[in-house]
Amino acid sequence: MEAQNRNLSIYNSLSGEKEVFTPIHGNFVGLYVCGPTVYSNVHLGNCRTFINFDLVYRYLMHLGYKVRYVRNITDAGHLEDDADQGEDKIAKKAKLQQLEPMEIVQQYTVDFHDTLAAFNNLPPNIEPTATGHIIEQIEMIQEIIAKGLAYEVNGSVYFDVEKYNASENYGELSGRKIEDLISGTRELDGQSEKRSPLDFALWKNAAPEHIMKWPSPWGIGFPGWHLECSAMSTKYLGEEFDIHGGGMDLKFPHHECEIAQGHAATGKKPVKYWMHANMLTLNGKKMSKSTGNNLLPGELFSGNNDLLEKAFDPMVVRFFIMQAHYRSTLDFTSEALTAAEKGFKRLMEAVQSLSKLKTSASTSTPITPLINSFYEAMNDDFNAPILVAKLFDAVKLINAINDGKASITQEDLTILSKEINAFVFDILGLKTINDNDDSSLSKVMELVIDMRQTARENKDWTTSDKIRDFLAEAGIQIKDSKEGTNWTKI
Repeated sequence: MEAQNRNLSIYNSLSGEKEVFTPIHGNFVGLYVCGPTVYSNVHLGNCRTFINFDLVYRYLMHLGYKVRYVRNITDAGHLEDDADQGEDKIAKKAKLQQLEPMEIVQQYTVDFHDTLAAFNNLPPNIEPTATGHIIEQIEMIQEIIAKGLAYEVNGSVYFDVEKYNASENYGELSGRKIEDLISGTRELDGQSEKRSPLDFALWKNAAPEHIMKWPSPWGIGFPGWHLECSAMSTKYLGEEFDIHGGGMDLKFPHHECEIAQGHAATGKKPVKYWMHANMLTLNGKKMSKSTGNNLLPGELFSGNNDLLEKAFDPMVVRFFIMQAHYRSTLDFTSEALTAAEKGFKRLMEAVQSLSKLKTSASTSTPITPLINSFYEAMNDDFNAPILVAKLFDAVKLINAINDGKASITQEDLTILSKEINAFVFDILGLKTINDNDDSSLSKVMELVIDMRQTARENKDWTTSDKIRDFLAEAGIQIKDSKEGTNWTKI
């Protein structure tokens, strides 16, 4: 089924249009996503971006592509103002906590991995670090200097934006014009060594008190934040690769600088398709640490917060994220997450009932159009919310078959089960919540269900209903069917 469904279109931020996806190297796909700067716990906005690109990675593999997914760890060079001023974010945190910078890096890299594992994200094929690729960054800077598009001053090296723009288009990704950027930029203190305020650092001279620094042809210093991704993506994916992803906030200046650096160093535009995921809001407002309108994944999973009414399982959160297109904003609220929780349980119950469906000699509703609708949704720029809607069309069909109101042949059931399981688990990346793992509770429920069954056999409807209602008040739902009685937490 997969090979016949390679009609994927991707919205390319570079062109502002959906484009048919055609990999540069046949069946091989190079995918690079900007990873975190590991100086604090990963926040939900970052998680949404990484979950969305996990979906991209999963679907490309489902279509049969051989994907090399590279996602970096920024462990040096990212300064406080996201440009060329201030302290290194990691070094600043290390000073505050009186730790070595690499202790900070290790602590928050582990947190990042643990959090994404909770969301059932697949790890990338390669996870390079900035500090592990200082040599590659120095070599790229030397190439750019040799092309006459960078200059050294006082031990720092800057990219010459105006010289680059004389023959190229700095601003092609973000749609910004260099004239507007120049008029809107004032010269900042400490930046007088730049030829233009638009020029950005490829290498910064390190002050004596700067902790994280390395030797270079220009003196002791550290790499520019923008350069790191260019060096690592080029090393592992080549001078030209297929997809570069990241959050919308990285489009300018980070990704704009990546295009300029890559093109200056190699003479080639590094990326064919640029993809950008949109932001999260919380209760209708922008997430912000300063205002307190902020929520960490661990606080969401535990319920230990004052912003939402209850705790939510990581799979419910992932499912909720899949109900908005990656290019749309998404608002976290208790009401929306609770609705997603109910929908998630409905979906999982239907999937689990597939193996118990009774087959017939004929199929009442053709399944091929339904399965094709799954692919059509994902082929339309990874449209997960439409896919979820189509999966619920399948849920209606499954429930109708279960209730004897529709029929399906064994052959069609096998196909339907295979495709639904693939889209729910392999592509959306969902997994069942083990609500019923508590062995003690399971034993108690066996006894309670047996007592209720005895009451029903004796036509003692008062006791039967009392047991059912009591369990409902305790958050346990029981369902009677021809196959027997099942229970789930609600």
